[in-house]
Amino acid sequence: MSLSDILKGFNPELPLEQARTIPKTWYTDRELYDLELKEVFEDTWQVVGRSEQLSEPGHYLTATIGNEGVIVTRDKEGKLNAFSNVCRHKAAKIVHEACGKSSSIQCRYHGWTYDLKGQLKGTPEFQGVQNFEKQDNGLPAFAVETVGPFLLVNLAEKPESLEAATGEFSRRMDLNKLSQLKWSRRTEYDLNCNWKVFVDNYLDGGYHVNTIHPALGGSLDYSEYKIETYEGSCLQFSPLKKDASTDSVSRVRQGDVAYYWWLMPNFMVNIYEGVMDTNLVLPLGPDKCRVTFDYYFSETTKPEFIEESIQVAHQVQLEDQMV
Repeated sequence: MSLSDILKGFNPELPLEQARTIPKTWYTDRELYDLELKEVFEDTWQVVGRSEQLSEPGHYLTATIGNEGVIVTRDKEGKLNAFSNVCRHKAAKIVHEACGKSSSIQCRYHGWTYDLKGQLKGTPEFQGVQNFEKQDNGLPAFAVETVGPFLLVNLAEKPESLEAATGEFSRRMDLNKLSQLKWSRRTEYDLNCNWKVFVDNYLDGGYHVNTIHPALGGSLDYSEYKIETYEGSCLQFSPLKKDASTDSVSRVRQGDVAYYWWLMPNFMVNIYEGVMDTNLVLPLGPDKCRVTFDYYFSETTKPEFIEESIQVAHQVQLEDQMV
């Protein structure tokens, strides 16, 4: 079946009452997966890290978006920069570390050196080469912005505005309050499924919570569970029961309302009072993905609360993996 036929297998114009699941080939076809990397991941705002990771000049971090390696830096003037992690000389990967601090970026292959803005500054033993100018061989730059505590990059030549991509989330949530939460830990899960399967399950939220996550369901007022869809995002939210049991879920999922945000295509934010965890789904192939969980808590949160909260999130993830 051709890629054109695969894409025609879904009709997005059907009314909700007649809507159908996307074709199974959209989860299995290699050619479509490759197209997604280019047209979905490399053309949207992607979360690459936390803004506090680049709190000082010289800080850098690396990420992969689609097939593109990316370096994000804070330069000496305090400005954020994002550029390709591929040397202009022989296409070697420049930075292999996940994060660090340096006054410059140097490729280990032949020692070509770039400043923190991605401009080429040093080319050892390259004197006398004709038709070559350093200023014309800097690393390709990308758009980079922050939303609350999150750092995002867009590889598109003309990226959509960040407000268009995250506006409803930014308007509904107190970003200053979220930024005050302190990052605590990261866990990762490698799953043998297409990245969209994890997203489907997340957006299914309220429908399966009582059957797959009975402990979590017991802390939510399911009769008031709501879903709101926006351009590029979706919000699921539910009041938390005031008379919930004293089990571990109820102890660590507190406040008036639980908020579950999905930002297209692969970032999820779960918010309770004084607690936030995020899920970032990274495609690794048509039938494999990696889900990165980051956990945030208020500064005064006790260590035993943090441990219990992370264990609750882990149990929910295991329950999802079961299905």
